Amino acid sequence: MTSTLLLRAARRTLIAGTAALLVGTVAAPSFVTPTFAADGPASVADLAQGVLGAVVNISTSQTVKGTEGPGAVPMPQLPEGSPFQDFFDDFFKNRGGDKDNSAQKVQSLGSGFVIDAEQGIVVTNNHVIADADDIEVNFSDGVTLKATLVGTDTKTDVAVLKVDPKGHKLTAVKFGDSTKMRVGDWVMAVGNPFGLGGTVTVGIVSARNRDINSGPYDDFIQTDAAINRGNSGGPLFNSVGEVIGINTAIISPSGGSIGIGFSIPSQLASGVVDQLRQFGETRRGWLGVRIQPVTDDIAESLGMATAKGALVAGVIKGGPVDNGTIQAGDVIIKFDGKDIHEMRDLPRVVAESPVGKAVDVLIVRKGVEQTVKVTLGRLEDGEKLASGENGNTDQDKGKQAPAVSTASVLGMTVGELNDETRKKFSIAGDVSGVVITDVAKDSAAAERGIQPGEVITEIAQESVATPKDVMDRIGALKEQGRKNALLMLASKTGELRFVTIRMD
Repeated sequence: MTSTLLLRAARRTLIAGTAALLVGTVAAPSFVTPTFAADGPASVADLAQGVLGAVVNISTSQTVKGTEGPGAVPMPQLPEGSPFQDFFDDFFKNRGGDKDNSAQKVQSLGSGFVIDAEQGIVVTNNHVIADADDIEVNFSDGVTLKATLVGTDTKTDVAVLKVDPKGHKLTAVKFGDSTKMRVGDWVMAVGNPFGLGGTVTVGIVSARNRDINSGPYDDFIQTDAAINRGNSGGPLFNSVGEVIGINTAIISPSGGSIGIGFSIPSQLASGVVDQLRQFGETRRGWLGVRIQPVTDDIAESLGMATAKGALVAGVIKGGPVDNGTIQAGDVIIKFDGKDIHEMRDLPRVVAESPVGKAVDVLIVRKGVEQTVKVTLGRLEDGEKLASGENGNTDQDKGKQAPAVSTASVLGMTVGELNDETRKKFSIAGDVSGVVITDVAKDSAAAERGIQPGEVITEIAQESVATPKDVMDRIGALKEQGRKNALLMLASKTGELRFVTIRMD
């Protein structure tokens, strides 16, 4: 069975000199809304004519050595004295099959579009121009201009280029509002599939808010408009010629279109483009928390009627909310007036917020909704801070010595966290709580992936420091009629996570 592959909508890579770029001349722009028949648009000719001049082909070249390049083909190993030896020696000469071979040029073809005719600003995908030595922009009238890189963002796969028109009049298109697009709306894709030049395809919005696990802010528009290799970076238009998406990926078992393509929505892309134009880099908002999904079990443990929001699993030391404004165990259900339906909504909403902005955050803390105000930091600064710390929040370290040294509960054996157990399980000195020394096979704890050496820091949002604390908290939850126990666990290095364990 052929496996289905997720491909970046796929710049086409070529060895220099093996293919030509075909570009046609189009008429002057004329933005006219197409006539719609009962079964769809009667024609998109006027719409296509109005935007084709703004869609460009991106050609990049990169110098690679020997077999290191993406276009290199390894020399097959033949038996000594093979009659085919001379043939393969000639075929692979100067083609990268020899490790000692000299450098060669590798070319890639993609798509893009002009958003500012006066300044010569072109938008494309980051993966189209990544690692390129030279970038050229080819226009529909045959003009080719050298491009310089303004800025890139790997998290959203967006890049901004600049060309000098030198008296060449450019045609530009503008971003539209992707939030107004509905499933079933007609869209038109224009790009450079397989290096063929300006190609128009039409389809509908098949789905919205798609998460294809390509980055932290996945929120793709899915379309059945044909998108193929070389369409990367090309625009997806609405019915009035506005760009509501940047074509970037496809799902395909063969590398060709099967009607499942993905576009970065303009709502996300336009903000990134503005920041790249202004600063040459992104400047995203940063909350400084680690989060995980709110499952049905976790929601029940927290006394929530429905599973929604983002559960705060840890607060980053030195971050914007390290002052106790937001705490581990809080569930964020609304941020700056925007509902957080699921965990992946929060990073995107926060990132789109300006650095330094004071926002209201609606949280659920111990079953009670409350609003807190936080001031956002900058994500790019926070990433360095986050990578150098373990995500710990302060725990209660002032409790008395335990009444028992070990206890067995919910399939776990728990014990004191002292010098001996720290050394045995290599637990960091700033981790506090009750260490799990053993997990019974086929127990509720084992089903949740709990491992010996992890540390219970909280149960039902109450700190624990001794095995007796663990037993008391579990006993109290059972008396309250709770079916699940919500545990905050710390790894050996202090990374926090929440798990729920059935108690019945």
